[in-house]
Amino acid sequence: MLSIDRSIIDAIVAHARRDHPDEACGVVAGPVGSDTPTRHIPMDNAARSMTFYEFDSMEHLRVWREMDDRDEEPIVIYHSHTATEAYPSRTDVSFAGEPGAHYLLVSTREPDSEEIRSFRIVDGVVTEEPVRVVEAGVDPHAVQSYMFGQSPATVDYECSDR
Repeated sequence: MLSIDRSIIDAIVAHARRDHPDEACGVVAGPVGSDTPTRHIPMDNAARSMTFYEFDSMEHLRVWREMDDRDEEPIVIYHSHTATEAYPSRTDVSFAGEPGAHYLLVSTREPDSEEIRSFRIVDGVVTEEPVRVVEAGVDPHAVQSYMFGQSPATVDYECSDR
């Protein structure tokens, strides 16, 4: 089961809505061995595609090094589907390289609602898992803002109040 803070889910959904109609992607890091997602890291979809995502190679390297320096690991790897259900495609399955991660998908195909689902993907086998959204207190400063080299402006991913 994936347990994740409401503020992180809100930030992921906001990122997916902002990048729509392109797929959004990112990571939620947490302490090594904890299975606790605590730090949302929105990333750039280098493919700028409505049908697949690809982490920018330099950003990917920077984020993974930063996690390593902070004794963190990718607890959640997320992306959006803009026209289909929140279920891993064959491409998603083939690129799933973190067997310990939760793969969170958000479908933004409906303008007024989101479909959020989580999966484990190990050796090409997809297993859906429940998502438990908690109202616990993740540090509000854990939702970060980045300026991507390809972007003309700062991208600010803040949590919305619900």
